Amino acid sequence: MQTTHSLLMIRPTRFSFNQDTAGNNSFQRPPGIAEDVQAKALEEFDGYVAALREQGVRVLVHEDGAAPHTPDSIFPNNCWSSHADGTLVLYPMQGRNRRLERFKGVLAHLHEQYEVARTLDLTPLEHKEMFLEGTGSMVLDRQQRICYAGYSSRTHHQALVQWGEQLGYELCAFHARDRQGVPIYHTNVMMSVGSQLALACLLALDDGGERAALRQRLESSGKQLLPLTWAQLESFAGNMLEVHNSAGEPLLVMSRSAWRSLNAEQRRLIERHVQPLPVNIDTIERIGGGSARCMLAEIYLPERQPRLELSQ
Repeated sequence: MQTTHSLLMIRPTRFSFNQDTAGNNSFQRPPGIAEDVQAKALEEFDGYVAALREQGVRVLVHEDGAAPHTPDSIFPNNCWSSHADGTLVLYPMQGRNRRLERFKGVLAHLHEQYEVARTLDLTPLEHKEMFLEGTGSMVLDRQQRICYAGYSSRTHHQALVQWGEQLGYELCAFHARDRQGVPIYHTNVMMSVGSQLALACLLALDDGGERAALRQRLESSGKQLLPLTWAQLESFAGNMLEVHNSAGEPLLVMSRSAWRSLNAEQRRLIERHVQPLPVNIDTIERIGGGSARCMLAEIYLPERQPRLELSQ
């Protein structure tokens, strides 16, 4: 199944501008003087969770711990991913303070609540300076088992190949750059793949052959393609995620800045396929350099069944 109705989100304790990641994330902006970033982030986070739950999406909220300080805990989809066969993958992270997120209780919680059949631990690749930051680095078509990935300092070829071989995915890899010519740090900033609809900023692929190959692969997989402009990419319109609610109805989650960047025809196209769900995360986007999709870790693992007590 391409989508899930179970998501995990991390409620921030010390959300702030992350110097460790700012060097190659051009979307991050430092806060203003005396700006209460944590308070604003909490308000936006709680509103986001409420909006999802009101639509019938199951959201597990994990409270972040104050120590060690991990300013990007709010973006949990980079450290791990889960899969319907019971596989849990742990990823090699470029940002050193992001590696600390693994030790703050989330993984233990997953093992307690869900059946983990195997763990694929790619974190030793960090010692070789080879990185692959989860479903930030990769945009997955789980139905067709296609992995879309744009190379960057956070998405290395060897790590990507190793992941694809272990999970049995076809790789569609390319080079994506912003309009200043800088590699886009995460693939999920420039494209999103749902059950029937894909959004992508093809302008980011300056190699004509790679651009044509990406378009062809998306369309041949049965997706209707919605091309994005530079301005829409910069408004996080590529950072959307399709989920479904308890009734099986599809929702496309995005930030309100992403939704506002779309024109009327694009909005109508989305509404023909899914119900759009825009949320206000203006502060989180600006300070963290990530958006609506980055804040959602999809749970595909089977739930643990309660053990039956044998009568004496």
